[in-house]
Amino acid sequence: MRIGELAARAGTTTRTLRYYESRGLLSARRTGNGYRTYDEDDLKLLRQIRTLQDFGFDLEETRPFVECLRAGHPEGDSCPASLVVYRRKLAELDALIGQLTSVREQVGAQLARAEAAVPGGPEPKCELGGHV
Repeated sequence: MRIGELAARAGTTTRTLRYYESRGLLSARRTGNGYRTYDEDDLKLLRQIRTLQDFGFDLEETRPFVECLRAGHPEGDSCPASLVVYRRKLAELDALIGQLTSVREQVGAQLARAEAAVPGGPEPKCELGGHV
């Protein structure tokens, strides 16, 4: 298939595909007249990249998965380098969850303090933009 068809089937743009090619993540074959051609394996590779990016992986983090697919592993994530990236991403996510949990606790404490300051009292009047 040509680049436009691959882009449409992968849900991306031809510009993105050319960028991936420039980064070595996608390899095009050329026809006699210079057109880029791709096959179903390229589509699978692009779907893997997009899935990983949807999970928050940056483009460079997808490289081990691409290489694993190219090496013949059907899912692209059973190679040692892919497992390392998975572990690192999980550690990053755990750290973010910890940070968010801390912020949530702080906001909850602020809300409890604010609510306790006016138990059963009148609703406070807040002015937004000088209008009541």
